[in-house]
Amino acid sequence: MRILVVGDSFMPPRYFRESFAGVELEHDVTYAQVDATQTFVATTASEQRIRESQGSPAELVGWMPGIEVLVVQGAPVTDEVIAASDQLRLVCCARGGPVNVDVEAVNGKGLPLVITPGKNAEAVADLALAFLVMTARRLSEAQRFLHEGNDANDNWVGARFIGSDLRRHVLGLVGFGQVGPRVAARALAFGLEVIVFDPYVEVQTFEQVASLGELLERSDFVSLHARATPETEKIIDAAAFATMKPGAVLVNTARETLVDEEALDLALASGQLGGAALDLVRERKEPGPHPLLRHNNVVITPHVGGATHETLLQGAEMIAEEISRFAAGEPLVYVMNSHPTLPE
Repeated sequence: MRILVVGDSFMPPRYFRESFAGVELEHDVTYAQVDATQTFVATTASEQRIRESQGSPAELVGWMPGIEVLVVQGAPVTDEVIAASDQLRLVCCARGGPVNVDVEAVNGKGLPLVITPGKNAEAVADLALAFLVMTARRLSEAQRFLHEGNDANDNWVGARFIGSDLRRHVLGLVGFGQVGPRVAARALAFGLEVIVFDPYVEVQTFEQVASLGELLERSDFVSLHARATPETEKIIDAAAFATMKPGAVLVNTARETLVDEEALDLALASGQLGGAALDLVRERKEPGPHPLLRHNNVVITPHVGGATHETLLQGAEMIAEEISRFAAGEPLVYVMNSHPTLPE
């Protein structure tokens, strides 16, 4: 098969090359990388259905003739791209959610669409635990103290930042899909008691509570791992913060839509919340530091949860495995759509 692998600035082709050694023995693989400076204005319905992409559809169209398998991470896959090869048989997106792919157009052609669910779960779980430690030990406050030019030369200075161990505290997990169980397993090693709220999953190993309110009332740390859906939009709002224990900490490595940031700001300002650590926040038009950073007990990172070499390699490996299954006529494991062309 003729395979086109398109990398981008987040996942360059070298990650695919490292994982595609076996695929290259059996198939004709071409590697390309989108020009990150190329942008396009979404004018067609197909272009308007995609987001979080890099490069332009026109760039991909030029590479597509004769391609049977298209592999991307963040390149834009529109109906125009799909139509550019009349031999296309399989579309692969090395992400958990193919937001840069026009799924409707892929389905319209009866093509299987492969994704990589959970590829970043280990990395995100690591970050969630790092956030827990950072907030419990007041590391953001200590770091700001040093940035202001103060010295840290004796034990008495450290006494300004007395924090907490994680042990003897309760961690509440909202959502128990790919990341939640990994966070729970790590949390046990730190001596945390773990409780879980997820109405869509039956939890066996840890205590599952019946409501979000019960979880918020009992938790010293609340870590979000739910999907972004209309139902979960701002599930952590003013009422939720009022329900939480005074001094509790919020960690969000899931989606920014889960949190009402204005309510979070007020909860921090009032002292109801003891701290927050967020890997992603809502997009703002205003320049300058994020308003939440005015609070010394807040940590914000620029969506680095899955930004590890191991995550990218795992995504490429999952795609390589699926291509091998497809070539052998075997059932696909990570296919997200259904259509008559898939093996039974």
